[in-house]
Amino acid sequence: MSSVRKTETIPEWKREEVAELVEFIDSYQSVGIVGVAGIPSRQLQAMRRELHGSAAVRMSRNTLTNRALEEVDDGVEELTEYVSGQVALVGTNDNPFGLFKQLEASKTPAPINEGEVAPNDIVIPEGDTGVDPGPFVGELQTVGAAARIQDGSIKVTEDSTVLEEGEVVDNDLANVLVELGIEPKEVGLDLRAVYSEGVLFEPDELELDVDEYRADIQSAAAAARNLSVNAAYPTAATAGTLLAKGSGEAKSVGLFAEIESPDVVPDLIGKADAQLRALATQIDDEEALPEELQGVEAAPAAEPAADDADEEEQADEDTEDAETADTDDDADDDDGDDGGEGLGAMFG
Repeated sequence: MSSVRKTETIPEWKREEVAELVEFIDSYQSVGIVGVAGIPSRQLQAMRRELHGSAAVRMSRNTLTNRALEEVDDGVEELTEYVSGQVALVGTNDNPFGLFKQLEASKTPAPINEGEVAPNDIVIPEGDTGVDPGPFVGELQTVGAAARIQDGSIKVTEDSTVLEEGEVVDNDLANVLVELGIEPKEVGLDLRAVYSEGVLFEPDELELDVDEYRADIQSAAAAARNLSVNAAYPTAATAGTLLAKGSGEAKSVGLFAEIESPDVVPDLIGKADAQLRALATQIDDEEALPEELQGVEAAPAAEPAADDADEEEQADEDTEDAETADTDDDADDDDGDDGGEGLGAMFG
């Protein structure tokens, strides 16, 4: 007995639908699968309007969506493993991180219905329910809330966890939550995966703390600048710091070696003046001192290596080294001027 070969006939409307889905997938740099279960049609339409201009949502039968993904190929067919239940395609020219952030921001609170699983612990908060005394106090107590009639109203006396995450909502609790206006779940487009530029991303890879990420980048940049300065490797970002640091170190060498350079002379005079004052204060008999040094107080101790120390500290702290170095030089010049007056009074 010969077998009969049957040829599957695909309706024209399915061919057209697949062609439109393929065109949709090819139109965007990033394509993903989103879950749409439990979203009322009105809210779904509002979400589509909110995404207009930045992303688009295309719903179809799962079998046709899979066929379109496989037809496009090029890696995007990896999304077929996420096509189950009530889903839709989402396309955007934004990066996957921006898409995830936008989809999360579009989610809105919604009531939870009987038979649904609690997405988190459901808590009835302490306070006045605003409901007049009556049978509702018994309904609250039945679902596990600490409630009683007080001052002519039904009040919850403490925060009451009435259902834990993962447990199923029954009819009594669903009615109580509706009466209190508590909406314990969020509804929105639930991104399952997105394919972009040859890479498949899942939600846990897209959920970033932007502030923490920015801080990490800033810390890495500061460490790189410090490495460049400490290794004396000039770059556009560190050339000014290296020049200021080198200038400070050269000045410290000049002071230590007492080189009579125009840039160092004021500091040398200040240093000598400080030493002279310190010596004068050690002599108890003022009459043994020249008149110009009688009653002279010791000058503040000079810090010839201050520039060098300051420059290194500033490089480590990633500050504006060049500007600070200029400030230190000005301070040193001021010390030099004071020293000039002291020595001038003695030898002028």
